[in-house]
Amino acid sequence: MSVFPPQKGVAVTTPDADAPPGQPAALSGASAASKSAIFAAISRGETLPTETHASLAGMDAVVEIEGFNLWYGAAQALHSVSMAVPRGMVTSLIGPSGCGKSTLLRCVNRMNDLIDSVRVDGSMRLNGDPIYGKAVDVIELRKRVGMVFQKPNPFPMSIFENVVYSLRIDGERDRSVLEEACEKSLKGAGLWNEAKERLDESALSLSGGQQQRLCIARAIAGDPEVLLLDEPCSALDPIATGRIEDLIQELKGAYTILIVTHNMQQAARTSDTTAFMYLGRLIEYGPTEDIFLHPHLKETEDYVTGRFG
Repeated sequence: MSVFPPQKGVAVTTPDADAPPGQPAALSGASAASKSAIFAAISRGETLPTETHASLAGMDAVVEIEGFNLWYGAAQALHSVSMAVPRGMVTSLIGPSGCGKSTLLRCVNRMNDLIDSVRVDGSMRLNGDPIYGKAVDVIELRKRVGMVFQKPNPFPMSIFENVVYSLRIDGERDRSVLEEACEKSLKGAGLWNEAKERLDESALSLSGGQQQRLCIARAIAGDPEVLLLDEPCSALDPIATGRIEDLIQELKGAYTILIVTHNMQQAARTSDTTAFMYLGRLIEYGPTEDIFLHPHLKETEDYVTGRFG
């Protein structure tokens, strides 16, 4: 198995079913799962322990998740997920559609609270503070956890007002403070040079890639402890995708980043640690290089090499 080449914005292709001798033929999701004892156990409703690489032990964690479960009504979407998201690094969540990646991501800032049928149990902490609990102020929590969605969602207001929105709602009125925060955030998002002469223009006048970087600038303006990215490049072209990937590398260290992506090459390029999910379970979690080059489980290898999913 070889690591994916550094080509930006290019999706992984499934291996050819008519592969030459010595090369594995492509498997459908169903056939791959049917050949797996782990997937068979999961299909019976069993909960299995995550294969967590020993090299992750002892890392300074910003987000700690232990035995976390989530239900949409009677349907369970997350099954006893446990993982620690290391400080200052990029952690990617990968897995087939519907495996619970975005659901888990949205649990970190309690976006799933907006769905009436959702209930959870287990533990989730942000820098030692419980994320779930009766005493938690969800508005304050979301100030600590910035989020960027699949499609750019700038507010219908000026570029400037988009960036400083979180400061405005906190009551900041000092123009010099707002201007400093706007410049710092746009520079952090790699958009300052393109936007500094257009701050009073509508954010909707920006291109799609610029809008997504604006949304990142808006997210980091409040200086969050964690930045959540939910498929941030799925609506962008390859060039804009490359800009966002470069930006992720520039932001890591200053921010802890948790990203959901379907693009295996993107996960391999941008993240330090990778978590493979399947049917609401966290199957394997380890350093990205190990997940792609030396996974402990055959199921993980089959997924990252495109044999199913």
